[in-house]
Amino acid sequence: MRAKFKEADFLDAALAIAVKHGPAAATVVSITEHLKAPTGSFYHRFASRDVLLGTLWLKTIFDFQQGVAAAEKAGDGLAAALHTPIWSRQHLDEARLLLLFKREDFVAGAWPDELRGRVAEMTRGMNNAAPRQARAVFGRDGAEERRLAQFLISEVPVAAVRGHLRRGEAPPPIVDRMISTTYSAIVADYRARHGGAGATKGAR
Repeated sequence: MRAKFKEADFLDAALAIAVKHGPAAATVVSITEHLKAPTGSFYHRFASRDVLLGTLWLKTIFDFQQGVAAAEKAGDGLAAALHTPIWSRQHLDEARLLLLFKREDFVAGAWPDELRGRVAEMTRGMNNAAPRQARAVFGRDGAEERRLAQFLISEVPVAAVRGHLRRGEAPPPIVDRMISTTYSAIVADYRARHGGAGATKGAR
């Protein structure tokens, strides 16, 4: 007989509760009550609340990072920067979860053993992000390029959408224009200071 509740159902319930009331409110009791599922059904799929919330956090950050990484690997820094507002509009609850809370809100101490492999994978991806971002924006990988690329791809977009996410609203199109304008201005300044260097797809 097919199980009535799937792992995704518990993750979706935890997401809904965490976004509305904060991660601390996503308990085994509140999640199972939300689904009208027996507690045993929860523990059949997750060893603990920490495993479920850690899984939710990792799934959300992996889903978000895939689009950013794809744009960076294609050498399109502007597309990487614009991924944040675009993804936030398409996945509003997930964006609010990821950008309004910290990892420690989901897993306060050490990662559960069940999740450490995925954490290691995420860490490897983050370690590779800085040079990839620099090359996507400027076509070269140096200390200045890394810092500017981080600002353009990560910091500016997150700052631009966060206020909208706090209000529970999708970032409007003007956010994309603000990010694009900031991106173009900083890349133009960089190229002026470096004699036109750094002509990547996103910098044109």
